[in-house]
Amino acid sequence: MKAIRGADGGVIVDHLDDPPGVGELIDMRATSVCASDLLYLRYGLRRIMGHELAGVREDGTAVVVEAMYGCMECELCLSGAYNLCPTHPQRALGATADGGMAEQFRAPSARLVELPAGLDVRDASIVEPASVSWHALRLGNTGPETRVAVVGAGALGLLAVAGAHRMGSTDVALVARHPHQWEAGERLGAHAGTSGLYDVVIEAAGTTESLAASVDLVAPGGTIVVLGVHMGTVELNWSPLFHREARVVPSMGYCSYTGGREMEHAAQMLADVPEIARTLITHRFPIDDAAEAFRVAGDRTASAIRVVIEPT
Repeated sequence: MKAIRGADGGVIVDHLDDPPGVGELIDMRATSVCASDLLYLRYGLRRIMGHELAGVREDGTAVVVEAMYGCMECELCLSGAYNLCPTHPQRALGATADGGMAEQFRAPSARLVELPAGLDVRDASIVEPASVSWHALRLGNTGPETRVAVVGAGALGLLAVAGAHRMGSTDVALVARHPHQWEAGERLGAHAGTSGLYDVVIEAAGTTESLAASVDLVAPGGTIVVLGVHMGTVELNWSPLFHREARVVPSMGYCSYTGGREMEHAAQMLADVPEIARTLITHRFPIDDAAEAFRVAGDRTASAIRVVIEPT
């Protein structure tokens, strides 16, 4: 069985005797390359890659995998906040545990979400990052009366644009660095976010500059939700936050809550609005071309947003 493994800062196609993972057997149909995958490779990762995963059960039912495992036993997990389980860092797919970039993968049945009608399993690996953006928007209490600005126009930022519209916001601004990102943002209904103040600011780039821009854009009483990954100490210009009584909230993955599973909401959005997948999935590769797929995903000149690898 073929699988994609980290090796010497890049990836190789490895051959395994058994599927990675534990639990129910899934025939994989789509796995996508996240910016965090590229980060793990720079740190020398040698595990099987992949946490954005879609496939079919043995009975043919199409599913996506909730990659936020947790221990599934503690109070946080049982309440639905498995994204906050203290054991999650030791169970992170494609990082500290083998992921699902393989022809087959095993995942706990409790972490599988069936796809709604209208969502092709070949497009469904982006349900996972869509759930990450959905969670951030929910933390910011996004709704019909909310003005939203998204700073950073990679896949997470663009999915936040789509999610904000889905939650009812009619004023969604985007701060993008590259022309192809801005073009994608326009297709999803964003306008330029270089001025004005916003009730919810989604920081989706993970840089010092994007954090500074988020502080500049947040309105009095507003909320900055930080999706970007920041390592170590974070510096903020405190004065505008202080004078505006603005909040800064970290956002970690996705979960379930009284309103349902966030991954189910994200999947339904993608089923109802096919333009989102058409806009975000810019490249597709077979598993044998994994090295090229990762090269394109990491090449800023390739105009890639989400690169999908199709194992079968």
